Amino acid sequence: MAKAKTGVLLVNLGTPDSPSVPDVRKYLREFLMDKRVIDIPFISRWLLINFIIAPFRAPKSAKIYQELWEDRGSPLLFHGMDLKDKLEQRLGKDFEVAFGMRYQKPSIAAALDELFAANVKKIIVLPLFPHYASASTGSVIEEVMDLIKGRLVFPELEFITNFPDNEALIRTFATNAKKHMESMDFDHFIFSYHGLPERQILKSAVDNYCQINAKCCSTYHSKNQFCYRAQCFQTSRKLAEALDISEDQYTVFFQSRLGKNPWIKPYAEDEIKRLAGEGKKKVLIFSPAFVSDCLETTIEVAVEFKELFVEHGGEEWQLVESLNSNDIWVEGVEQMVRGKA
Repeated sequence: MAKAKTGVLLVNLGTPDSPSVPDVRKYLREFLMDKRVIDIPFISRWLLINFIIAPFRAPKSAKIYQELWEDRGSPLLFHGMDLKDKLEQRLGKDFEVAFGMRYQKPSIAAALDELFAANVKKIIVLPLFPHYASASTGSVIEEVMDLIKGRLVFPELEFITNFPDNEALIRTFATNAKKHMESMDFDHFIFSYHGLPERQILKSAVDNYCQINAKCCSTYHSKNQFCYRAQCFQTSRKLAEALDISEDQYTVFFQSRLGKNPWIKPYAEDEIKRLAGEGKKKVLIFSPAFVSDCLETTIEVAVEFKELFVEHGGEEWQLVESLNSNDIWVEGVEQMVRGKA
């Protein structure tokens, strides 16, 4: 009898099918209607998305996606497929690798169908988010379990829930950064992460440990291992250590705030203005929350934040490339998978 394969399911957030307004609107509706993304009652969420956010935000977002789109399409999609193809080659014939998106195409359902068609004995699910959050990793886990629960056969199932200090992640970002550091002397470094509402951190706190301040995020341990903010600071410390950057040489902040309720701080816009006002001129910025270059890195961080920095007196603003399908990162993903196989 032939040896049964182990399945690997790689999952990223999602992308519109095209940068057209209807496709962007469709994507926003599916994404933002997820109760883990906007955690308010269903009726309030439905009214907010369908009558305010989707109608007004879709045309603006479509213009940004048009700037982002490349010949191969959405970077989040083609970098994910490149990672999948390289990982499949490294893992060999005993593994079946599939790639899906939490929202839109290729769907998680279609990726799972591929793995079940291969009659895999086990499925290792790797949401491609280094830092656990209910709105990202938690949503992927829930979706996978909902899709599988109706099947008659259950292979063994295992999730990789977070990897904020993964050695390959740190080494890839550090390697990408050193190329820029060799050509320019930067006077400050920034680690930017996608933000979350404070309430989502507090609702999941263990023994009320998380107070969303410098003290509770200054170390990383069992009580805050799933605190998104604490994980982000852990990644920042590891990257600073790898690049020999002292604590006073770098800043951590959070981007992409939505709405008026408090989100985790410091806020990106406030910190950019502060740093420029303090005389920082040449900044190297990382976006370690994203394993693939995407709208939030290529446009928000590299273009919009640069404009704000220069407007307030800054000069040089350089984004460090994401992991994408860098061979160091692919090797790291292979090691994570084999550690669970």
